[in-house]
Amino acid sequence: MAPRLQEKYYKEIIPAMKEKFGFKNNMRVPMIKKIVVNMGVGEAITDIKILEKASEELGIITGQKPAMRRAKKAIANFKIKAGVPIGVKVTLRKRIMYEFLDRLLNAALPRIRDFSGVSRNSLDEAGNYNLGITDQSIFPELDVDKITRPQGMNISFVLNSRSK
Repeated sequence: MAPRLQEKYYKEIIPAMKEKFGFKNNMRVPMIKKIVVNMGVGEAITDIKILEKASEELGIITGQKPAMRRAKKAIANFKIKAGVPIGVKVTLRKRIMYEFLDRLLNAALPRIRDFSGVSRNSLDEAGNYNLGITDQSIFPELDVDKITRPQGMNISFVLNSRSK
């Protein structure tokens, strides 16, 4: 069974966008190809357990095992050596992507205190959208009592559109 957000997109949104913008083909309608969720954990250079905890929490939030990201270059000012683990990321596609997006839009974002919507200025030139979240505790999947430290994340929506 397809996620409800995916069904709504194919049954309602695509026909509406084809009519509004004059697209002749369904493939011309902008579509989310993937969602990349990234957590940069700078404190992991001193304590690897912080990175392991962030990886575990990101896995619970997304439903997929995160990949560890390592530093490409050494940066002396930040005391980072090349090859040291400094973050985790997950790339979501298809069914898991739509389920995560549904939870993000309907459960997580409304839990942000004083939430007034997302910024329109976060679109880049390729038409991709980036959203920064300062605290992972907005996701209902996580037990707030087990969170040891607040950790932010960047969520990138990669679209197949050719422009803004």
